[in-house]
Amino acid sequence: MKKLFLISFLLMCQIGWSQNAEKENLKGLIENFFEAFHQQDTVKLRSFAHQDAVLQSISVSEEGETKLTTESYSKFLKGIVSIPETTRFEEVLHDFEISVHGKMANVSTPYSFYLDGEFSHCGVNSFQLMQVEEDWKIIYLVDTRQKTGCKKN
Repeated sequence: MKKLFLISFLLMCQIGWSQNAEKENLKGLIENFFEAFHQQDTVKLRSFAHQDAVLQSISVSEEGETKLTTESYSKFLKGIVSIPETTRFEEVLHDFEISVHGKMANVSTPYSFYLDGEFSHCGVNSFQLMQVEEDWKIIYLVDTRQKTGCKKN
């Protein structure tokens, strides 16, 4: 009985360690995504996403209407390239909430966004990823955008 307990315990430790390693891998991928984003490196940005990735944003208009905006990942990359070199932008991530379910994962990151050093807005990013062989690829990214109730760094 002790032997069975010990084997079960060691197996559980291995599973826990493996999930923590996978979560660290996913956190690193998202950090690398934002590093490439800030550098406007669309080649790297493209490597993080599945070819059919979709981006959406949820925002509230000045009239209080909730809006959903959808764009392709290719359009997102074209937008990144079109940002003038003189424009500085930074998305500061405040935390990571990561869950892994087999070949699917979700990474949620609250953020504050700054444009030319001035606070612009805040929100939450929600990345949906799928594992393709050994690599994780972004398949869906939805974010919220708001100007009030924000944590600023």
